[in-house]
Amino acid sequence: MPQSALHSGRPQHTPRRAHPAGRSRPAAALATRALTPNGWLQVFEAIGQRVRHVVLPLLGTEAGGHELGRGAGGDRTVELDRRAEVEVLTELNDLAGRGERFSVLSEEAGLIDMGAPFPRILVDPVDGSRNAKRGIPLVGLMLALMEGPTLAEARIGFVLNTVSGERWHSLRGGGSFREDRRFEAVRHSPEGRIGVLSLETSTRSILAARPLIELSGRLRMLGSTAIALVHTATGGIDVHCTPTPHRVFDMTAGVLMIEEVGGLTTDAEGRPLSDLPADLETYTTALCSAHPDLHRLALEALAR
Repeated sequence: MPQSALHSGRPQHTPRRAHPAGRSRPAAALATRALTPNGWLQVFEAIGQRVRHVVLPLLGTEAGGHELGRGAGGDRTVELDRRAEVEVLTELNDLAGRGERFSVLSEEAGLIDMGAPFPRILVDPVDGSRNAKRGIPLVGLMLALMEGPTLAEARIGFVLNTVSGERWHSLRGGGSFREDRRFEAVRHSPEGRIGVLSLETSTRSILAARPLIELSGRLRMLGSTAIALVHTATGGIDVHCTPTPHRVFDMTAGVLMIEEVGGLTTDAEGRPLSDLPADLETYTTALCSAHPDLHRLALEALAR
């Protein structure tokens, strides 16, 4: 697919400044030292606790599923999306009020200037909104720390299973972690076999992945890209495929986790995802596996 075809044509969002309610922004000279990776992880974990607190009571409820309009990413925003984002931005506004400088790109609110273009925090407060609206207990929170605009410049990825509380994170050059314990991908399927395939697609587009489906023993469609990708990183899912264009933004944390265990993340034609912008406008197909030989097997199947 040509690079230009990966873009949706939606207008860019003008950054807007966010200030903590009831307080002025400290002068730059008073800014605290930049957070360390561990410091950012603590912030992400605090955000996760806040999001769980407001989202869990709304899962599957009429109030939680009440539609409010469309977010910056173009998807329909419902009340539980809004409540989750409020909690995320409250925590990040407090951090900015203590002198930290960064920006935020959220699937709902768009780009928010909190003192500097980078580092940039990517936020998908409710990954798996359809699951959440229907009370299906598979919903994630995705956060990523970016030092530049492309996936290659993601430095920290964080995913929380909002329902169970299980969390994963990855550090560029430092590995992937499940509940703070570093993990490597477990091999469950023999060479030449895809035991479990994960798809992110609509029913109208599922036939685009037919060669992979026929090659696989079992099919999973989790409804949360972030959670599907972390289970691909652990090896629970052999191959994850998005056979039709999907927003790159949603994949950011999971792509880093897979790469940190030695896996491969490309589009359906084998081009690396790392060069793509992590924004709300860029769309791509995806083919990911923690096991390079299974990625190669899947790529060959799609090329037939």
